[in-house]
Amino acid sequence: MEVPELADGVCEIKAIAREPGSRTKVAVASYEEGVDPVGACVGQRGTRVMAVNNELGQEKIDIVEWVEDPAQFVANALSPAKVTSVEVLPRREARVYVPEDQLSLAIGRGGQNVRLAAKLTGWKIDVRSQTRPEEVQEGGIAEARSEEAPEDRQPEEQEVQETGGEEQGPDAEESSGSTASPTEEQTLEDAQQKPSNKKDNA
Repeated sequence: MEVPELADGVCEIKAIAREPGSRTKVAVASYEEGVDPVGACVGQRGTRVMAVNNELGQEKIDIVEWVEDPAQFVANALSPAKVTSVEVLPRREARVYVPEDQLSLAIGRGGQNVRLAAKLTGWKIDVRSQTRPEEVQEGGIAEARSEEAPEDRQPEEQEVQETGGEEQGPDAEESSGSTASPTEEQTLEDAQQKPSNKKDNA
C-alpha cells in the first residue's frame, strides 16, 4: 500500500504497539500545516487500509495522531473511546476519566485497548469512570513497556488537562474509521523509508 505523505516526509510514523494476530495501534504525525496524518494513512473512506485489511487476516489497526502533549496523546491512544480528561501524574503515569458508557470501550476486551495505548505512549494508564473516579476498574490499569519509559526521564508535574473528542457509538471498537490490517505497520514503514525530497519541519 502506498502512502505518498509518508514517502514525501510530510507525515511520519512515531510509534507502534502491536499484539500480533489481533490488534495494532500506530501513532502518526504531520509536519505540514493542513495535512491530517490519520486521514492520510487511512485514505478516503478507508480505502488505503481496507485493501491491506482484506489481504491479511483482518487484524485491526487503529491509526491515531501523535502529539507532544502527553495528556492529549494518551487520550488519542485510547481511540476509539471518548476521553473526558487526563490527569498527568509523576513517573509517567496518567489517570484517564471517561464517561460511563465509554468505560468498556476504553479498556477493551481483556484490557487490550488500554494495554496497547500504554505501550504506544510509554505511559502507565489507569482508566476510570468520571462518575466513579475513586473506583479502580478491573483491567483498567496497564503498564508501559520498560523500554518505552526509561527511568532517566523526568517525571511530569501533576496536572489535569481537558481533552476533546467526537462521540463514539458502542460498536466503535469493532469498526473504527482508522482500522486496518496487520501489515499496515510494515507498509507504512516501507513507505517512510523511500527517498524524500522534503525536509521535516518539526
